[in-house]
Amino acid sequence: DVVVVRTHELVRRLEVSGNLVAVNSAFVKARVAAEVKSVAVREGDSVRPGQVLAQLDPTEFDWKLRQAEQQARSAQAQLEIAQRTLQNNRSLVQQGFISATALETAVSTEAGAQATLQAALAGVELARKARADATVTAPIAGQVAQRLVQPGERVPVDARLLEIVDLSRIELQAAIPPEEAGLLHVGAAASLQIDGIDAPVAARVARINPSAQPGSRSVIAYLELQPHPALRQGLFARGTIELDRRRALALPPSALRNDQAQPYVLRIEDRRVVQRVPQLGSRGTDAAEPGSLLVEVLGALADGDRVLAGNLGAVRDGTAVRPVQDSLRAPASAASVAGR
Repeated sequence: DVVVVRTHELVRRLEVSGNLVAVNSAFVKARVAAEVKSVAVREGDSVRPGQVLAQLDPTEFDWKLRQAEQQARSAQAQLEIAQRTLQNNRSLVQQGFISATALETAVSTEAGAQATLQAALAGVELARKARADATVTAPIAGQVAQRLVQPGERVPVDARLLEIVDLSRIELQAAIPPEEAGLLHVGAAASLQIDGIDAPVAARVARINPSAQPGSRSVIAYLELQPHPALRQGLFARGTIELDRRRALALPPSALRNDQAQPYVLRIEDRRVVQRVPQLGSRGTDAAEPGSLLVEVLGALADGDRVLAGNLGAVRDGTAVRPVQDSLRAPASAASVAGR
């Protein structure tokens, strides 16, 4: 029935929830349009960077590469002819058999042949790249999360073939209300409870998005979790982020009375209750008892003051009280109220 005002280590926490996502993940897409010839992996298989995952039919690209190489050879032959012609015309100009205009024409023809050869060589490289793109490789290390195609299917450019996730780094994307975002900082500790995992998993705030969400105005914080073998992308997690920890004079919210315009308490002074209106600060939990809710009080009360708990019902200011026990120094003691 009596609550003693004490100085506690007040911890302010923010509740968060959301789905887990891998920091590194990738959708492997087709870079060329072709028929899927084979897929070498299935869901759950581990892959390494550069490992061959699938093979597209390269027949069309083999013929295009051969065509480009033949065009490059033809351009090379035309360039050689133009170069010989230019060399002969220079000799003829020196001997006076042809005009300077004819020499200029030969120079232009040789330059055009040179440009045609360079374009043909670029076409060869493009055809060679398209041929190489028919072999699909892993961009990152991880595990196959989705296999989206089967052999025999024809896929267009940018079609999704596989999804790879790296479970070595998992994070939670949490939406923080705008009124709490200013208190959040990188490195803040968090404790998360994840479906399927009994023990809480430690985490920390790794990044904070500099922009607020257009609709809700909330700010996205990214919490990086400690490695755990049971972590999976898509699992639901809930927990708290520690925003602030400091020593403050506090009491349980149940000691506050709210039947007037401002919350107040009934402090015991010389065996009488006196109404006091303290200024309320932040709310949090006791560091020694995480489940104990406390509210900070500023002014009107001092460390060691005794106030009536709210379960006594309505008590008038100035009512005399008589302690049942000799000492009321415990956090919770009994008192009898003698009304006038």
